[in-house]
Amino acid sequence: MSETTKARVFIVDDHPIMRLGLSQLIKSIDGVEVAGEAGSATEALHLLDQSIGVDLAIVDVSLPDRSGLELIKDLRVLHERIKCLVISSHDEEVYAERVLRAGGRGYMMKDRAPDLLEAAVKQVLSGGIFLSSEMTARMMEVIAGGGSSVSVSSLSDRELEVYRAIGEGKSSREIAGLMGISIRTVDAHRTHIKEKLNLRDAAELTHSAIRWVESQS
Repeated sequence: MSETTKARVFIVDDHPIMRLGLSQLIKSIDGVEVAGEAGSATEALHLLDQSIGVDLAIVDVSLPDRSGLELIKDLRVLHERIKCLVISSHDEEVYAERVLRAGGRGYMMKDRAPDLLEAAVKQVLSGGIFLSSEMTARMMEVIAGGGSSVSVSSLSDRELEVYRAIGEGKSSREIAGLMGISIRTVDAHRTHIKEKLNLRDAAELTHSAIRWVESQS
């Protein structure tokens, strides 16, 4: 395949070593090249506004300024032609469906074999959706009526962001500043989270969130 017809991939991850590793793996895929990289959602949007011909953005869920889910939603509006593939360490069972709802085209855990990246990239570039076989089976089971969304999976994207921040030890004021919302809105999210997870009070909420964040590490 000639240089002019190579698919162009942009990497968004806040860890330089991860970006380097992804870049090296992508360069080894026939017909694909790295178009650029960014360490935050803000930087990604700025660079992509200046880039030409980016076909695929590889995005992490956790970014220092905004959620990767929010970045995917922005790209869907601002750069409609760019497909998004999420590669993250966070639980696929919790995030994969959210990524698809946000406009992403695939989800891959960072602990998967490196050679699976080529299959994921090519699947998404060709217009398909990439998920693990386990996640695909689970989603089909839910669609068929054999399963239901409970616990953390029942939280909205915003509620999940707040839940994660609580588990990371952030106060309502810090969460409000980080997410660009009012403290009152944060408190409303906290109330909804407690209701959905059947938690009695703030102490149970904090304990539950901390355990969940630790389980994602």
